[in-house]
Amino acid sequence: MTGQNRRRYPATCCGVVHSTGGSLAVYAAIDVGTNTLRLLVADAVSPDHFTVLHEEQTIPRLGEGLIPSRLLQDAPIRRSLTILKRFAEVARRLKATHVAAVATSAVREAGNREEFVAAVLLESGLSIQVIDGSEEARLTLLGVRHGLRLGSSRVLVMDIGGGSTEFILAKGETIEAIVSTGLGVVKLTEAHLTSDPPTPGELQAMERVVADRVGRLRDELPDLQGTALIGAAGTPTTLAAIDLGLTVYTPDRVDGHRLSMTRTRQLLHELATKPLAERSKIPLLEPGRADLIVAGATLAVTVMCMLGYDEFMVSDSGLREGILLDLLRHHKKSPPL
Repeated sequence: MTGQNRRRYPATCCGVVHSTGGSLAVYAAIDVGTNTLRLLVADAVSPDHFTVLHEEQTIPRLGEGLIPSRLLQDAPIRRSLTILKRFAEVARRLKATHVAAVATSAVREAGNREEFVAAVLLESGLSIQVIDGSEEARLTLLGVRHGLRLGSSRVLVMDIGGGSTEFILAKGETIEAIVSTGLGVVKLTEAHLTSDPPTPGELQAMERVVADRVGRLRDELPDLQGTALIGAAGTPTTLAAIDLGLTVYTPDRVDGHRLSMTRTRQLLHELATKPLAERSKIPLLEPGRADLIVAGATLAVTVMCMLGYDEFMVSDSGLREGILLDLLRHHKKSPPL
């Protein structure tokens, strides 16, 4: 499985500026997701502001083959360990003294998660914290609010992950409800989309599964009237980049981009009818995401349709940024690398 650093040049994003370093304390955040591993290293300016020294993401698909065995498989473990070892080396080189590495759905659901955590510590020196869906949602909200400067707005954040999709209803920093659905794009793709391109029957079967789970959200979430829908993680940012026609990923343009239900349906149709080889040629649709984007777009469309939203706003920031901000705010002192 391949991946890439999506930000290919220094940029200023969401009040976060790239820096060449300095005398400030250096912090690092690592997001160990089901599909993607993400690294962010930054100087701490204040509890709510940082300057980015380095950021990257790579797609080893750690959760590949997790279902039905509920075990992390050898090949994705090896890919992930190689990347995490490199992430740790980058953090050391940049003199990070505070490091937080957080694992989400795939690791928390795996029967061999303790073995994985121990292997990461042995090979990279990183101490992985496995968090539950509620903590994942809290940290994601922290990153999204910081990036989009949401203030006291009432929002429903839809964090579309590889192993699960979290929904966070919040007004300002106050969380009103959190629902972790178990709807992840890796799981959905492996379970339903086996043909290339997917057949109408496969798409309909997946849509039924998604609609059944999303339909229960109305009973699990308080009144959504007056809320804005925010989409975070790889699916929303990729759909935004495609909609914008970008050939180089530009966070400033992706952040805050709005996708209507009509346009998202169009993108879903275009993507679902292309063979994977053709889909993979679309600029910024990474090789490790090209096969998952159909499931992700289906999730986005279904949520808008069933929860009554005409559009959603895209956030370039999410869990990784939330991990870093939480580290800054609480001065969590992880063991130096």
